[in-house]
Amino acid sequence: MARSRVSDADREFGQHLGEYLRDVRTSAKLSAQQVAEASSLSIDTVRSIETGRIKAPSFFTVAHIASALGLGLDQIRDAIEVRQAGRRS
Repeated sequence: MARSRVSDADREFGQHLGEYLRDVRTSAKLSAQQVAEASSLSIDTVRSIETGRIKAPSFFTVAHIASALGLGLDQIRDAIEVRQAGRRS
């Protein structure tokens, strides 16, 4: 089944997601390569999410990265909602 077009809201969420994951990774002093290896993803996938090149990564991809960073999915969602609210004010 083909994925539907990415909405503006999903695109914005994806941008915040990538920024947040990069911030957590760098705070943990991990390289993108280390996260890629720990999450069984390619380095290109990790970097593409962090830079927003992948606008709406799949649930399982995000779950693998979250696990590699020791994050819960609820924690990620809450952090992104805070970021989105901060940019709107």
